[in-house]
Amino acid sequence: MKSTLVTALLLLSQFALLAQIQSGPMHGHIGMREALIWVQTVEEAEVAISYRSMSDEMGFQKTPFQTSEQESAFTLKFELTNLNWGTEYEYFIQLDEGGMMGPYTFTTQDKWKYSAKYGNHPPDFTLMTGSCNFINELAWDRPGKPYGKSPDIFKVMATAKPDLMLWLGDNIYLREPDFGSRSSIHHRYTHTRSIPEIQEFLRVCPHYAIWDDHDFGPNDSNGSYIHKDWTLEAFQLFWGNPSFGLPDLEGGITTQFQYADIDFFLLDNRYFRSSHSNKAKETCIWGEEQIDWLIEALKFSKSPFKIIATGGQFLSNFAEYENHALYAKERKYVLKRLKEENIRGVIFLSGDRHHTELSRMDLGRDNQVYDLTASPLTSSAYDHSKEPNKYRVPGTVVGTQNYACLRFEGDNEQRVCIVQIFDAFGNLQWEERIPSW
Repeated sequence: MKSTLVTALLLLSQFALLAQIQSGPMHGHIGMREALIWVQTVEEAEVAISYRSMSDEMGFQKTPFQTSEQESAFTLKFELTNLNWGTEYEYFIQLDEGGMMGPYTFTTQDKWKYSAKYGNHPPDFTLMTGSCNFINELAWDRPGKPYGKSPDIFKVMATAKPDLMLWLGDNIYLREPDFGSRSSIHHRYTHTRSIPEIQEFLRVCPHYAIWDDHDFGPNDSNGSYIHKDWTLEAFQLFWGNPSFGLPDLEGGITTQFQYADIDFFLLDNRYFRSSHSNKAKETCIWGEEQIDWLIEALKFSKSPFKIIATGGQFLSNFAEYENHALYAKERKYVLKRLKEENIRGVIFLSGDRHHTELSRMDLGRDNQVYDLTASPLTSSAYDHSKEPNKYRVPGTVVGTQNYACLRFEGDNEQRVCIVQIFDAFGNLQWEERIPSW
């Protein structure tokens, strides 16, 4: 009887704590020695995290309490430090000096180089990715047929248990009332992040993100958007990337990280963007400084595959909508630099287009560059298979809700990237194997 009462009290404590959590916890960047945990509360609250290794029978470590505040949309980030690599941890969320909510778990990246455990075979892992996440909110949406589709896709994605998730932009859709209101931008993030269908997925794996026009500002917006400082602030509040922006370039969300042996380059295609029809200046999407950094970082990388995430399509030669082909000079320059420096294993990841397709371009000397467009997650979808993209890999257009998985496996000298596209129910649509060179 006493045991039953204790269990009941613990459950009541969990429910009481859960009522104070708006969304999360979400796992941000997880390295070998640190892990970032994100959480959002309903209102101002004192929050801490207790954590320990699953193999540690000693006591928990505990972060200092932080206060969630309205000014920061009641979001909090916790850096769990002094962790051991390749180790599973459990953690609990504690509010207001009260009970615990959890347990939740994460695993740090392993120290695989020069390890007898791995030998010549880096860890295999799966990256999940996608873009265009429109969550309906009747009071804020245009009249007529809802633009957003079922968010149940996130339940399917959580079940697949990827090792990490990369959001490719339009992760929220700012509405007309949001563009001139900082608090409304916070509301849009909060509403999208808080749907129940996504909560389990947020803690299945680390989440990384770039943005595109709809989480940067108005539709097709560029660097002239007057409140890009507000949307940059909101992006930083709601995502757990390892950093935001380049050290020598003010503004933007550019960053880089490594998972196992693969380097990821997350580019900003909005903050420095100019109108493609501007007659008085050189037009750009990324800009000279960001491109110079990218080429140098790619040259330095020893990764068999170099994953470059950017909001819009890069390889397609269809010069419409917001494809990089509209910025022909910048696109040509980047391709020229990739060829000159003989940078191999480049795979662009893009979103935006409300359909999925794979593009491939031969740079010569047995060097091929790819662009996987993965879209949409929950927004309306379209069949763009009639678009004249000369670099499209035949049979790869998907015009329904979908997500992508990239599986990296094999020995050092024979790494392969297996690209798979799944529909909203987890059914495989197509698969392509990309070898490293």
